[in-house]
Amino acid sequence: MLEVKFYENIEDELLEFAVIVSRYHSKWVFCTHRERNTYEVPGGHREPGETILETAKRELYEETGAVEYSLYPVCVYSVKGKEQEIEGSKETYGMLYFAEVSRFEELPDYEIEKVVFLDELPSNLTYPFIQPKLMEKVIQFLYKFIK
Repeated sequence: MLEVKFYENIEDELLEFAVIVSRYHSKWVFCTHRERNTYEVPGGHREPGETILETAKRELYEETGAVEYSLYPVCVYSVKGKEQEIEGSKETYGMLYFAEVSRFEELPDYEIEKVVFLDELPSNLTYPFIQPKLMEKVIQFLYKFIK
Protein backbone atom coordinates (compact mmCIF):
# COMPACT_ATOMS: atom_id res chain seq x y z
CA MET A 1 0.00 0.00 0.00
CA LEU A 2 1.20 3.49 -0.83
CA GLU A 3 1.66 5.81 2.14
CA VAL A 4 2.01 9.60 1.99
CA LYS A 5 3.08 11.54 5.11
CA PHE A 6 3.58 15.26 5.70
CA TYR A 7 6.27 16.94 7.81
CA GLU A 8 7.10 20.49 8.85
CA ASN A 9 10.76 19.98 7.92
CA ILE A 10 13.47 17.36 7.59
CA GLU A 11 17.22 17.30 7.00
CA ASP A 12 17.96 18.90 3.65
CA GLU A 13 20.10 16.01 2.41
CA LEU A 14 17.07 13.68 2.61
CA LEU A 15 15.06 15.77 0.12
CA GLU A 16 15.25 13.92 -3.21
CA PHE A 17 12.63 15.75 -5.26
CA ALA A 18 10.48 18.87 -5.51
CA VAL A 19 6.85 19.05 -6.61
CA ILE A 20 5.24 22.35 -7.51
CA VAL A 21 1.46 22.64 -7.46
CA SER A 22 0.85 25.73 -9.59
CA ARG A 23 -1.92 28.12 -10.48
CA TYR A 24 -2.28 30.53 -13.40
CA HIS A 25 -5.21 32.97 -13.60
CA SER A 26 -7.11 30.93 -10.96
CA LYS A 27 -6.62 27.64 -12.86
CA TRP A 28 -4.44 24.70 -11.83
CA VAL A 29 -1.43 23.93 -14.02
CA PHE A 30 -0.99 20.34 -15.17
CA CYS A 31 1.29 18.79 -17.74
CA THR A 32 1.45 15.56 -19.72
CA HIS A 33 4.67 13.64 -20.25
CA ARG A 34 5.46 12.60 -23.83
CA GLU A 35 5.39 8.93 -22.83
CA ARG A 36 2.11 9.02 -20.85
CA ASN A 37 -1.50 10.03 -21.42
CA THR A 38 -2.06 11.14 -17.84
CA TYR A 39 -1.84 14.48 -16.07
CA GLU A 40 0.67 15.49 -13.42
CA VAL A 41 1.86 18.55 -11.57
CA PRO A 42 5.37 19.79 -12.34
CA GLY A 43 8.17 18.25 -10.33
CA GLY A 44 11.23 16.08 -10.42
CA HIS A 45 14.40 14.82 -8.83
CA ARG A 46 17.15 16.92 -7.37
CA GLU A 47 20.40 17.04 -9.32
CA PRO A 48 23.83 16.81 -7.63
CA GLY A 49 24.90 20.11 -6.08
CA GLU A 50 21.45 21.63 -6.45
CA THR A 51 19.45 23.11 -3.57
CA ILE A 52 15.86 21.89 -3.31
CA LEU A 53 14.69 25.42 -4.17
CA GLU A 54 16.84 25.35 -7.34
CA THR A 55 15.27 21.98 -8.16
CA ALA A 56 11.77 23.46 -7.83
CA LYS A 57 12.59 26.44 -10.05
CA ARG A 58 14.30 24.30 -12.69
CA GLU A 59 11.50 21.73 -12.81
CA LEU A 60 8.78 24.38 -12.95
CA TYR A 61 10.50 25.98 -15.95
CA GLU A 62 11.40 22.71 -17.72
CA GLU A 63 7.91 21.24 -17.35
CA THR A 64 5.76 24.33 -17.94
CA GLY A 65 7.86 27.16 -19.35
CA ALA A 66 6.98 29.34 -16.32
CA VAL A 67 9.35 32.32 -16.10
CA GLU A 68 7.57 34.73 -13.75
CA TYR A 69 6.01 33.42 -10.56
CA SER A 70 5.88 33.59 -6.80
CA LEU A 71 7.05 30.37 -5.18
CA TYR A 72 6.08 29.30 -1.66
CA PRO A 73 7.33 26.29 0.33
CA VAL A 74 4.34 24.35 1.67
CA CYS A 75 5.82 21.36 3.50
CA VAL A 76 7.97 18.27 3.29
CA TYR A 77 6.25 15.04 2.36
CA SER A 78 7.27 11.44 2.01
CA VAL A 79 6.11 8.50 -0.03
CA LYS A 80 6.63 4.90 0.92
CA GLY A 81 5.58 2.17 -1.45
CA LYS A 82 4.59 2.30 -5.08
CA GLU A 83 1.40 2.26 -7.08
CA GLN A 84 2.11 -1.47 -7.26
CA GLU A 85 3.08 -2.29 -3.66
CA ILE A 86 6.59 -3.45 -2.87
CA GLU A 87 6.91 -4.64 0.72
CA GLY A 88 9.65 -2.93 2.66
CA SER A 89 10.12 -0.19 0.09
CA LYS A 90 12.17 2.82 1.13
CA GLU A 91 10.55 6.05 2.29
CA THR A 92 11.54 8.94 0.01
CA TYR A 93 11.24 12.64 0.86
CA GLY A 94 10.36 15.64 -1.24
CA MET A 95 9.52 19.31 -0.84
CA LEU A 96 6.06 20.49 -1.83
CA TYR A 97 5.80 24.03 -3.21
CA PHE A 98 3.01 26.26 -4.46
CA ALA A 99 3.61 28.61 -7.38
CA GLU A 100 1.40 31.47 -8.52
CA VAL A 101 2.50 31.87 -12.14
CA SER A 102 2.13 35.19 -13.95
CA ARG A 103 3.99 34.46 -17.21
CA PHE A 104 5.02 31.51 -19.35
CA GLU A 105 7.40 31.29 -22.28
CA GLU A 106 7.39 28.58 -24.91
CA LEU A 107 7.51 25.08 -23.39
CA PRO A 108 11.14 23.87 -23.40
CA ASP A 109 11.90 20.81 -25.52
CA TYR A 110 12.29 18.27 -22.71
CA GLU A 111 10.00 15.40 -21.70
CA ILE A 112 6.71 17.31 -21.41
CA GLU A 113 4.22 17.14 -24.30
CA LYS A 114 1.82 19.89 -23.25
CA VAL A 115 0.63 22.11 -20.41
CA VAL A 116 -3.05 22.58 -19.56
CA PHE A 117 -4.95 24.88 -17.21
CA LEU A 118 -7.87 23.27 -15.37
CA ASP A 119 -10.48 24.28 -12.81
CA GLU A 120 -10.12 21.03 -10.87
CA LEU A 121 -8.07 17.90 -10.48
CA PRO A 122 -8.39 15.68 -13.59
CA SER A 123 -9.49 12.08 -13.14
CA ASN A 124 -6.63 10.52 -15.14
CA LEU A 125 -3.61 11.36 -13.00
CA THR A 126 -0.12 9.92 -13.37
CA TYR A 127 0.08 9.45 -9.59
CA PRO A 128 -3.56 9.06 -8.46
CA PHE A 129 -2.67 8.07 -4.89
CA ILE A 130 -0.26 10.95 -4.34
CA GLN A 131 -1.34 14.02 -6.32
CA PRO A 132 -4.80 14.47 -4.71
CA LYS A 133 -3.16 14.51 -1.27
CA LEU A 134 -0.62 17.10 -2.42
CA MET A 135 -3.36 19.25 -3.94
CA GLU A 136 -5.36 19.06 -0.72
CA LYS A 137 -2.32 20.16 1.29
CA VAL A 138 -1.73 23.12 -1.04
CA ILE A 139 -5.39 24.17 -0.86
CA GLN A 140 -5.15 24.12 2.95
CA PHE A 141 -1.99 26.22 2.68
CA LEU A 142 -3.71 28.73 0.40
CA TYR A 143 -6.68 29.15 2.72
CA LYS A 144 -4.37 29.62 5.65
CA PHE A 145 -1.58 31.81 4.25
CA ILE A 146 -2.28 33.30 0.83
CA LYS A 147 -6.05 33.87 0.65
